[in-house]
Amino acid sequence: MEIKKRDNGKKGAFIAVENDMEIGEMTYVWANDYRIIIDHTEVDSLYEGRGVGKELFMYAVEFARENNVSIIPVCPFAKAMFRRFPETNDVLIK
Repeated sequence: MEIKKRDNGKKGAFIAVENDMEIGEMTYVWANDYRIIIDHTEVDSLYEGRGVGKELFMYAVEFARENNVSIIPVCPFAKAMFRRFPETNDVLIK
């Protein structure tokens, strides 16, 4: 699985790709130059339970760390992942 990023400067997505097929997506909106709002996560039903959502989340956290960006999780999945992995809270805006 590969994670790709799509971003037009106002909104974007982290996309999980396997065998040239999009199998999951975590979308976000830029709140300002230093904050993104994760608003939705979706994984293809054939790939549920295989860690695709977690990989998307961890990619988003690494993106935030590398770009000095904070994350505002609106998506219930992203909120749950921050609770499950408190070591990622360095990029969390509560």
